[in-house]
Formats: sequence, C-alpha cells, structure tokens
Amino acid sequence: MILMTHIVVNQDLCTRCGICVKVCPSGIIDPVDETHLPQVQDENILHCLYCGHCEAFCPSEALVLNLRPDEKVPLPTGAGTISPEDIAFYLKKRRSVRHFTGEPVPKEKILEVLDIARYAASGTNAQPVQWLVVHNPEKVRKIAELTIEWMRTLLNTPHPMSGYVPALISAWEQGYDVICRGAPHLLFAHIPEESPIAPVDAIIAFTHFDLAAPAFGIGTCWAGFVTAASMFYEPLQKELDLPAGRKFAYAMMFGNPKYKVYGIPRRKPLEVTWK
Repeated sequence: MILMTHIVVNQDLCTRCGICVKVCPSGIIDPVDETHLPQVQDENILHCLYCGHCEAFCPSEALVLNLRPDEKVPLPTGAGTISPEDIAFYLKKRRSVRHFTGEPVPKEKILEVLDIARYAASGTNAQPVQWLVVHNPEKVRKIAELTIEWMRTLLNTPHPMSGYVPALISAWEQGYDVICRGAPHLLFAHIPEESPIAPVDAIIAFTHFDLAAPAFGIGTCWAGFVTAASMFYEPLQKELDLPAGRKFAYAMMFGNPKYKVYGIPRRKPLEVTWK
C-alpha cells in the first residue's frame, strides 16, 4: 500500500486505467500513467466532496478514499443486483400504510433502514439530514393531539386548510386518529435552517427510508399534517425540541402493517414529452 495525502492506493492492484480521474466530480485527482498513481494534491483536498466515486468505480478495487478506511466493507460479487422485473414489482407494490398492529418495531431494525437512507444523494454530498425517531406510542399520540390543537387555530382564518380542518377535528373528537392513524412510531427528518437545498435532500433521504422499509416488513405513510404543524406550531416544536439551528423537513408515520399487499392498483397513463 502507498498512503497518499487523500487516497490510499494499492500499487500492485492499480492498473492505471484512469477511471477514478474521470469520475471524480470535482476533477481533483491527478492524471495517471505508468509511473504515476492516482493522487490528490494538498491544495485540492478542500475541493473533495467525499462522495467516494473514485473508490466505488475502481474496477480493480485498488483505491480507497482516506476517510475512515478501516470501516470499508467489501462489496460481494453480484450484491445488490436486481432484475428490472423484480424492482418494478417491488416499487409498484409500495403502499401508504394506515393500519398498524400494536407490535412495536425494534429500534435495531429502524436503525438498519436509516443506515440505508444515510446513503441517499444530497447536494454536494453535504449529507445535511439528521433524524428524530419518536418510538414511544404515547409520545406519538401527544404529537397527534398537538397537531389537532394547531388545526383548531386555523378555524375561521384565511389559511388554505381552514375549510378542511373541521372534519378532521370532528373525527378526532369522535375517537378516530386521523393524524397518525394509530401508528406506533413517527420519524422526523431535520435539516440546517439556512441551507437552501437541504429540504430537497431530506425528501430524497426520506424516500430511501420509505422504499427500503417494506423489505424489513415495515409500513410507512408520509405524515403531512404532522409536518405542517411541526413547521408552524410552537407548542409542538417545543415538544419535539430540535437542536438549535435545525428545522423540520418532513415527518413519516410507520409501524408493522396490519394487512398485506396482494395486488397492484392502476395509475394514470404515463405521459412523457420528448425533445
């Protein structure tokens, strides 16, 4: 092994193919030839996004980004390969789940799914998304109550939801949880307050969680009402108590689904414009 300033290269495995140079989004890896291995000059290190493209696309697995290299996990041959048919059925089967069993999802399983979401794309690989898991069902119920409280403040106001919330409030008063649907858990993504692109990053990360969850037997549903309340209702914000400088991006209810999926419903026809 030869330890460069920024990347670790195995000179016996490196074929000098130059793919790492070509795929680097920042273009900071020096050209390679028979006598020069890939390397990053000291003055260019600050331009590295730590995306790992150089490492991921190395066909001989000769290169490792010098970022916690001891934690590198080998990628087994064929791992992650999914047929177009299988991925199509898997994604089309995904449903918004609004009926849950009373059994909680183990924290270890939740962490497994969140670890997958950790690899979601983000602008300049900033990885701004952090998570708040409300695991206690009683706390989930409290959040639903506070969301209803927020809805009460919208009555007889110009707010776009003013005409919509009376039915929700009435259903809640009759004992129906129209906010969290009896879900045992809530997941919040939160982001830096001043980042202009972090809200999109959060939705991308949440989509990863949403799509990975069914593989672990977890049902999910995007919690729009809770999201709105968490953004605008101070009592709920105090209840959730985010770290300073962070704001909510979105919320999702989840738990063990009560019912299984046995079919795929229709959708609107595909509309595509080609230029």
